[in-house]
Amino acid sequence: MAPQKSVKAKRPNNRYVIDVSAPANDKIFDVAAFEKFLHDRIKVEGRTNNLGERVNITRTDDKIVVEAKIDFSKRYLKYLTKKFLKKNQLRDWLRVVSESKDTYKLKYFNVSNEAEESGDDEEEE
Repeated sequence: MAPQKSVKAKRPNNRYVIDVSAPANDKIFDVAAFEKFLHDRIKVEGRTNNLGERVNITRTDDKIVVEAKIDFSKRYLKYLTKKFLKKNQLRDWLRVVSESKDTYKLKYFNVSNEAEESGDDEEEE
């Protein structure tokens, strides 16, 4: 028999990016407040304020980068982002869209078509 190789447990290294450039450039979104919100609300092992060395949150211009050395769900970041938008009453104008496997982007809802349709209805009456 051949000797078995020892297999080291692979530590997950997740890196997720949330791009908030569109609303931040329009000055309706506070990137620093969002970073603090994530820092306060992300739970590790069922507890908030337990990030330690396992989860790092950094801000570069209009992007938030979350790096986790533990199992971490991208969907959890979407949940927290939507919660922040609702808290700041921005949920009606912004949506969270996945750009790639590890990136979310905040985009505006397309409301121009709805405004044109409502304008047409008023002319007919």
